[in-house]
Amino acid sequence: MSRRQEIADVAIGLLAAEGMRGLTHRAVDRAAGLPEGSTSYYFRTRQGLLQAAVERLAEHTATEIAALKQRLQVSATGREGLVEAVAWLVGQWLTASRDRQLARYELSLEATRRPELREVLAANRAHLRDLVTGLLDASGIPDADLWAGDLIAYADGLLLDRLFTGDPGAAVPDLRPKIRALLATVGER
Repeated sequence: MSRRQEIADVAIGLLAAEGMRGLTHRAVDRAAGLPEGSTSYYFRTRQGLLQAAVERLAEHTATEIAALKQRLQVSATGREGLVEAVAWLVGQWLTASRDRQLARYELSLEATRRPELREVLAANRAHLRDLVTGLLDASGIPDADLWAGDLIAYADGLLLDRLFTGDPGAAVPDLRPKIRALLATVGER
């Protein structure tokens, strides 16, 4: 992992733990155990640091989607395989990747006030939509491009609800029935 990635990961952790106000160059230096000024050397501005965090989140998401694709190849085919894979991914986001998801929501809210950050997030979201479209298509879902946005929005809503109302240490509830119900409606429009 490069120093830039390390700094971006620390920034993501700070965003999750302390929100936007807790993210400063000095705070990243302290949390990463780096000499003061190190973060500023790699990312001169706050915008640069925020953009690095967004880009690093996109890298993590791409890795998770690749793991999701692998699970689809190993698991059942069709909709049931997709149900299992999506439930696994949302479960990962609620546990192992919880901090990254909290940081993503922080950055998404900040992007409503920063057009330059919104552009980066929009590009990453478009890439995610392409990946999800491919997963739906590979699972035999008709009109996959039309349904990808709905699946992302549903997963986002489910994730946000669980992040805000769930106990971080509690077991993740079985999400398969909810995802199965959503996918059952696919193609009925």
